[in-house]
Amino acid sequence: MESLRFIDLFAGVGGTRLAFESQSFDCVFSSEWDLHARATYQANFDDLPHGDITEIPAKHIPPFEVLVAGFPCQPFSTIGKQQGFKHETQGTLFYEIARILSETTPRAFLLENVKGLLTNNNGSTWNTIQEVLSELGYFVKHAVLDSSDFGVPQRRRRLYVVGFRDPQDLESFSFPVPTGDLADFAPHVEWGALGYSISKHLQSTYVFKLSDGRPEIVDQGWTGPIKTLVSSYYKIQRLTGTFVRDGETGLRLLSRSECLAAMGFPSDFILPQSRGRIYRQLGNSVAVPVVAAIAGQMSIALRR
Repeated sequence: MESLRFIDLFAGVGGTRLAFESQSFDCVFSSEWDLHARATYQANFDDLPHGDITEIPAKHIPPFEVLVAGFPCQPFSTIGKQQGFKHETQGTLFYEIARILSETTPRAFLLENVKGLLTNNNGSTWNTIQEVLSELGYFVKHAVLDSSDFGVPQRRRRLYVVGFRDPQDLESFSFPVPTGDLADFAPHVEWGALGYSISKHLQSTYVFKLSDGRPEIVDQGWTGPIKTLVSSYYKIQRLTGTFVRDGETGLRLLSRSECLAAMGFPSDFILPQSRGRIYRQLGNSVAVPVVAAIAGQMSIALRR
């Protein structure tokens, strides 16, 4: 089988690498600026990512066929201020992707971001991105996919953008079709887990301060996926969080193993960081099975 090499930019803890390697792609380069995420990445892949991509010349990157990047989504998220390209640092990182595409001209790329990127600044941000990619010589398709449609027990809608230099490769590519079966989170609950409890005081003064059905609470009768796991989950946000009716106080945060399951990571994935950093790292990552399904379709198109 033809070897397909990829580079893993804004690599985080390596969710995208897991996905692409499961589809017989070979990672030849990775970059991640966060020191704690780099440590987690190294613990799992025995490979320390290079640092800040803005400081890495394209000529220092080995030859490759596919660029993969889940560039920072905070400037485009509905949770944030939606600053888009106006963000002083993160909003401009797309242009680092464009720089590398321009100087290395790989056969294809996959970009991942929040769906809010499509509507940021009345759509002008997305229009700019499409124009830049077209000017670089790429033919592009995009889709918003929900991880819960691909066997992941979490509702996580993300924008995926695929580009090919050869229009015939694009014609051969199609986004994966949802399985149609929503995965239940309850089978993944670590019942009796200790050490993740939410205090009784916080429950009475904040979590249950209103009778509005918030937050989402998983119990023995729960069916279906949970809400999106976000990087700020450790802050116990009652509107966006999912908690478990379990633990020392009767209510707790998701455990390490539950977060891994919610993101589609293998249960033996190493998370050497503190609990807060675990939530941040996984909340910033990708739903592995979704990216793997897209990588599989890209493999078919590129190996046709």
